[in-house]
Amino acid sequence: MSETNTHLDAALQMNRSASSKLPDFLFHKITFAFALLVLLVLAGILASLVVGAWPALQHFGPGFITRIEWDPVNDEYGALIAIAGTLITSFLALLLAFPVSFGIALFLTEICPNWLKRPLGTAVELLAGVPSIIYGMWGLFIFAPFFADHVQPILQSTLGNVPVIGELFQGPMMGIGMLTAGIILSIMIIPFIASVMRDVFETCPAVLKESAYALGCTRWEVMRKIVLPYTRIGVVGGVMLGLGRALGETMAITFVIGNAHKLSWSLFAAGNSIASTLANEFAEAESELHLASLFALGLILFVITFIVLAAAKIMLLRLSKGEGKKS
Repeated sequence: MSETNTHLDAALQMNRSASSKLPDFLFHKITFAFALLVLLVLAGILASLVVGAWPALQHFGPGFITRIEWDPVNDEYGALIAIAGTLITSFLALLLAFPVSFGIALFLTEICPNWLKRPLGTAVELLAGVPSIIYGMWGLFIFAPFFADHVQPILQSTLGNVPVIGELFQGPMMGIGMLTAGIILSIMIIPFIASVMRDVFETCPAVLKESAYALGCTRWEVMRKIVLPYTRIGVVGGVMLGLGRALGETMAITFVIGNAHKLSWSLFAAGNSIASTLANEFAEAESELHLASLFALGLILFVITFIVLAAAKIMLLRLSKGEGKKS
């Protein structure tokens, strides 16, 4: 009787293991398909951009990247102005947004009273959800006139007289231009970077900070010597997230950058970016070469974004390897 029960139990266990393998197999294949779908979509986007841009790349060759001309009338196109505008405005946005975002995250995690943490944190997150066109309209109708009347004259009369960098703050004070676009972009990416930094700073163990305070460290010393080294990988990730948002921003930039196909040393001058060029001209492109040139701009933006994200990933890997060696 006992042997019969033993065989029965073994058979039941085998049936259970067999029945449990099927859901596990299906779950594995379905999740694998989802992951593979992301790669397929990415490859499809890249392939469509290459196919659409091929006539322009074939006609202008590699020189398309360094050409300044953008003349739809004569079908002469170059990407240098749009590339320069994209990189300059994104760099300005990151330069302005990083210290502000760091200060917001520091205040929320270390200084802010408990009763203010939740409403202030919610306000920062709500700013990240504001549509970009709202930022663009505010920048064009509110910020640009104020900037032209009150800020640009001060910048021109002070920094404009400084050797070397003075050229950056000369030119017409219209309120719109590269500097305005960089400022609007910085306002847009501050909530993203600040939210990530705040969440990352909160992962730092309280015992480490309390030990530093017990040794007599100030808040700044605790942030610089304890929190930042512990969370630097997350901080870099948040900064790269903001930079990716700045590189691809379209509507807000289109409102305030000036949309002029020209290069100038002055940050007050109007310019153009890849995204604003696509937004302004894609629907009106008539010739095949014009449309292909716009596809080529999209391909270049795709490559720039990929390079930035790849560089961030390499940086994060190096930081993690360095932490392993130190430990």
